[in-house]
Amino acid sequence: MSKRISFRVHGKVQGVFFRDFTRRNANNYSLTGWVRNTSDGKVEGEAQGDEAALSKLLEDLSQGPELARVVKLEKSEIDLKDGEESFVVTRG
Repeated sequence: MSKRISFRVHGKVQGVFFRDFTRRNANNYSLTGWVRNTSDGKVEGEAQGDEAALSKLLEDLSQGPELARVVKLEKSEIDLKDGEESFVVTRG
């Protein structure tokens, strides 16, 4: 069953390839959505797809890439979005 989540990652998450890490993992799990840096030093995004794949992505986000230090991961379920074909890095 498909779901869509919104997420926000707190900690040392900018300047450590976090967005690319998120995009690669989301694409590996066949998810759609987006990820971006925020002006307040966090990373946020939305992801959509199979519930098991979303769980894997959230697990990845809670750890982050090697140089990151995640201190908090906020997540919530949101409405599905039609028309997305891939997972992309965007600018806030």
